[in-house]
Amino acid sequence: MHAKCQSKTVIGIHSRDIDVEVDISNGIRSFTIVGLPDTACRESAKRVMAAIKNSGFEISCSKITVNLAPAQLRKEGAIFDLAIAVAILAAENRINHDSLDNRVFCGELSLDGALRPVRGMLCIADSLKQAPEKELLLPYQNMSEASAIKDARLMPASSLIEIIDYLKDNKPPQKLDYLHGEKSVDSAKGLDFSDIKGNFHAKRAMEIAVAGGHNLLLIGPPGGGKTMLAQRIPTIMSRLSQEQSIQTSKIYSICGLLKDRQLIERPPFRALHHCASDAGLLGGGSTNIGPGEISLAHNGVLFLDELPEFRRDVLEALRQPIEEKLIRITRAGKSITYPCNFMLVAAMNPCPCGFLTHPKKACICTPNQVHRYLSKISGPLLDRIDMHVEINPIEYEQLSSKANAEASQSIKQRIDKAIAIQQARYIESEDMLNAKLSYKDLENICELTEEASGMLKAAMHELFVSARGYTKILKVARTIADLSEKPIIGAEEIAEAISYRSLDTRAWL
Repeated sequence: MHAKCQSKTVIGIHSRDIDVEVDISNGIRSFTIVGLPDTACRESAKRVMAAIKNSGFEISCSKITVNLAPAQLRKEGAIFDLAIAVAILAAENRINHDSLDNRVFCGELSLDGALRPVRGMLCIADSLKQAPEKELLLPYQNMSEASAIKDARLMPASSLIEIIDYLKDNKPPQKLDYLHGEKSVDSAKGLDFSDIKGNFHAKRAMEIAVAGGHNLLLIGPPGGGKTMLAQRIPTIMSRLSQEQSIQTSKIYSICGLLKDRQLIERPPFRALHHCASDAGLLGGGSTNIGPGEISLAHNGVLFLDELPEFRRDVLEALRQPIEEKLIRITRAGKSITYPCNFMLVAAMNPCPCGFLTHPKKACICTPNQVHRYLSKISGPLLDRIDMHVEINPIEYEQLSSKANAEASQSIKQRIDKAIAIQQARYIESEDMLNAKLSYKDLENICELTEEASGMLKAAMHELFVSARGYTKILKVARTIADLSEKPIIGAEEIAEAISYRSLDTRAWL
């Protein structure tokens, strides 16, 4: 006896159709799964048989063969448990074969027949938008994230017996009070720029960076507030659009990081320790190629504290993703692409002891030590960071001041206006900001006054700014002009943009 139903698996942030074929017959007792399953998938045999028995069904035949097609595609995890169990019961004629048509079964089974949530359900539900005739039967706990896809037909259940009853009678389970993705995860809950005293220059730089989507490097002695400033950047960023929210949530769904199965609607903030490996940063793995921190920071902020302490090969691997906004991970016979459109924010000390730029504490480092420390960050990587901002220690008068610092909401209002100007300018390109300007568009969009052009020319000659550094200055100046609602870039904007290239001028050396 033979039966067939459909399931899905997740590859990258996309899903693939999997046909689950079952053949049962008399013979020596066995349960075989073929079709390139991994260990967790092969162990489905014991879970499925226990779940079927504890749900009140008896299997009359003893030899069971399960084929997961296409056979050349590696099958991972327990997502096929439900489909295998349903196909076995259909082969036993416990349910009608026609009831399996245009239905997709995804979920893990516990030994008592209960359905457990699986990773990547948001990706699976999103793929069903292209097949509105199909219905997805899934674990109840996955319904909150899956229901964010408005055009997908979904049927949640909490156990195998509920699924079988639904297939027999077409009567849905009673418990349908799931969340519809209405709540979101806030990566900056309770934080605000009003918490920070002083650091006006750094706050201004962050406002510009967020408004134009520019990468940012903070340089200063320890205790100056670099980490505190970075943590509050999401509070001045706009909420994610519906499309951005779903794309970011897909990555978190794959990793099993969606809290309470709720969508991510605010820009994520990922802070990475300097001992991280390249696989932890970029993604990868020997068999299951998962996303790394740069993809988890998609549409948000990736914060690298103590930048020179990261391994050189890890930092160099960032260069291509920063430019292309996606990461391609290749293993033998397998290549997966993950999106990684993040804002890079990094922090570092100016020297090994940290006090080179401190106005009161003396630096104990030799010139060679300072040179070696700064040389840990390559020139090409620094060129890809638009703004280098020096952070000065906060004086007692600023810390003890009772004056209220500007709140994040006030800063965000100015940023939203500047972003609206850019969206009107780049109306043909969705989510386009100044940082993504191509070189050929600079001449038309970054129009300079005569005085501004002369100032930029002098800076190129005296500071030995590279060609990439030249474009970064223009893009930052364009953002500064947008914040001031100026159509043409003047000398004031160019001067401020040049001041955010500290490692080019290295005046503090």
